[in-house]
Amino acid sequence: MRVPARPPLDSLKRTLDRARAEGARKDRDGFVRETFALPRTAARAKAREWFDRWPRQAYWTEIESWRERPDDVIEFTMRRLSSAD
Repeated sequence: MRVPARPPLDSLKRTLDRARAEGARKDRDGFVRETFALPRTAARAKAREWFDRWPRQAYWTEIESWRERPDDVIEFTMRRLSSAD
């Protein structure tokens, strides 16, 4: 018995590349994201600025992810709703 060949994945790859280029993630969930890489004190100030400007209760503002890089640099992604009702 012969094993069938795999289907070509070129079309799927083009579709995924196009969706990534158009920012499908942003459109899909309605959140605005911004990533920063700042020294620890500046990172705290930037996060505080986001929370002051877009309050957590109205915009669901949060630090979505973060990691510590060498030389005490913090890389983090802030997330908020694009508008509040």
